[in-house]
Amino acid sequence: MQILQYIIQQTQLSSKSVENTISLLNEDATIPFISRYRKEVTGNLDEVQIGDIVKFKELFEALEKRKKAILKALVEQGVLTDELTLKVTNSKDLIALEDLYLPFKKKRKTKAETARLQGLEPLAKMIMSQRVNDLEYTASKYTSNEVETIENAIEGARFIIAEWINERTDIRNNIRRELERYSTISSKVVKAKIDDEKAQKFKDYFNWSESLSRIPSHRLLAILRAENEDFIRVKIEIDSERILERMENKIINSKNACTPQIELAIKDAYKRLLYPSLSNERLSLAKEKADEDAIIVFSKNLKQLLLGAPLGEKRTLAIDPGFRSGCKVVCLNEQGELEHNETIFPHAPQNQSIEAIKKISFLADAHKIEAIAIGNGTASRETEQLIKKIQFNNQIEIFVVSEAGASIYSASKIARDEFPNYDVTVRGSVSIGRRLQDPLAELVKIDAKSIGVGQYQHDIDQTKLKKSLDTTVESCVNTIGVSINTASESLLSYVSGIGPKLAENIVNYRNENGSFSSRTAIKKVPRLGGKAYEQAAGFLRIKNGKNPLDDSGVHPESYALVDKIAKDNNKKVSEFIGNSELIKHIQLKNYITESIGLPTLEDIVKELEKPGLDPREKAKVFSFDKNIKTIADLRIGQTLPGIVNNITNFGCFVDIGTKESGLIHVSNLSDTFVKDVNAIVTLQQQITVKVLEVDVVRKRIQLALVK
Repeated sequence: MQILQYIIQQTQLSSKSVENTISLLNEDATIPFISRYRKEVTGNLDEVQIGDIVKFKELFEALEKRKKAILKALVEQGVLTDELTLKVTNSKDLIALEDLYLPFKKKRKTKAETARLQGLEPLAKMIMSQRVNDLEYTASKYTSNEVETIENAIEGARFIIAEWINERTDIRNNIRRELERYSTISSKVVKAKIDDEKAQKFKDYFNWSESLSRIPSHRLLAILRAENEDFIRVKIEIDSERILERMENKIINSKNACTPQIELAIKDAYKRLLYPSLSNERLSLAKEKADEDAIIVFSKNLKQLLLGAPLGEKRTLAIDPGFRSGCKVVCLNEQGELEHNETIFPHAPQNQSIEAIKKISFLADAHKIEAIAIGNGTASRETEQLIKKIQFNNQIEIFVVSEAGASIYSASKIARDEFPNYDVTVRGSVSIGRRLQDPLAELVKIDAKSIGVGQYQHDIDQTKLKKSLDTTVESCVNTIGVSINTASESLLSYVSGIGPKLAENIVNYRNENGSFSSRTAIKKVPRLGGKAYEQAAGFLRIKNGKNPLDDSGVHPESYALVDKIAKDNNKKVSEFIGNSELIKHIQLKNYITESIGLPTLEDIVKELEKPGLDPREKAKVFSFDKNIKTIADLRIGQTLPGIVNNITNFGCFVDIGTKESGLIHVSNLSDTFVKDVNAIVTLQQQITVKVLEVDVVRKRIQLALVK
């Protein structure tokens, strides 16, 4: 099967779109570049559709690679026939391919292999022919020093027959279908762990059974984690008697002395070979599907978090709150550069609140502070209340900011390189402040798994997770665009066509030669060739540069076109920037060519209207209920403000100002059926909730969304 046919079959996209996209991918074009600047070539495919083409292209290539390896192995064994070549070549998935290869696969020493070496394969063939009436007499001919008795000979033959049955594709596929439709997953607590404190969060699965085909992804991952931590034992169960009966009907076609031996071989094949292998395969497939679901949830959450509302270029005072160790305070300028740091001790045991208030008030004036960011960890609520008591001379907005992953960043090489002369506490505070100014620019420095917006992220396929999250970060960075003269190395590395090494080269060149004055100047960066420039240029912004288009999403390859549009209207390009009245008179159809169609022209016009527009909302001030500090303060029926801090397939978690986040189960999000939680709430959304249930012992809070 050709790659083009395969991808069209999987995606249902047009042949031309798929073919052209594959060509672009083979030329190392990135998904953001293709979706933004090659719309005419792809038929206006979006990032999701191009991502699907990438996924199925990789699956096809992996399948083809495995086919080549198997064909090579079969040639080396001298067993490759024209029929087998055709079957291998036409295989459409890895499972079918591996089934074909199974009879020829080099095996470790098995019972069947031992029996073959003892010369028992002819006896196995005679039994399988089901035409032997005097089996004992026939089997006696195969006794030897190694096979001492008739019973040993028949048993050895059964091992060979069991292996043949195990290798039959039709039987394997029948059992697969049964497992897919009817298997259940059950779990039982390990008795020695029943009272273990850590096991209690898995208490629901101490005695559990559910259809494997219908189990939600989060529950399967929870059960498998509990098994991995040795709190429960998991089994995949099915009606084995029905399967054995069907196997017998398929294999046994006569009734004689061979029949009981074939029945025994069938049971042996099923219990020793087929069921363990195929039930594990079924569980692996269910786990793979659960991983995919969890990765989708994680990616959606990450995207919402990265595209969270920025405060913008405001002078910010950031506080990493704490009790005994004090509150770490930093002052940042508009670009997030550190101007001052120190520690205050307003809470117990020092209780130096008056001194702390004076210090914060002084710093706010001295550094012309416009906003205060307070980390949401230990002592956050107490620190927030202290800050709100201060009568500032100027209007200052106060924000509570998520600390998730800040400690990971502060101890990282990136943070050490940025602040070699400061300790982790100062770096953590800087991260909190910068997150308020621009969440995307700061969060790209942290391993996405540490940001705290996934479900069971440590239990799922780490390679697939990393790939999906990297794609999500890349999409977000290129959606917003990056100021090349201020962006960090981390942020630049996610720009289309750049990567870590070129990002390092850009920063080094910038440090040595000063700011870039134009996009064309980017070409002077060592090792940044024509291909990288083509992929990256449209996503890199230069503010106040020589060419106003350098601070827009218009790609340099379209500058000549924009110049022509301006010339045709007797205007300068700069006169079109932000001038809706002038722009609406452009006759786009006059500029359509073979390579430039209406989609590209419409994108250019949007950029001329609002060049470099940040599509993100602006950050909003939020306050928790001042009477709620711990889970013990909650009462059923209370209505409270909250912030959505995680979204899963089964609902969303909400920060209501206590250490523990409350859960709005999917059934409490709406009066109607909710298919997608993300359609109801978004990450960091400010909402109102009602307290339904409080379990202080298990530290669980059940909430409902208030419309």
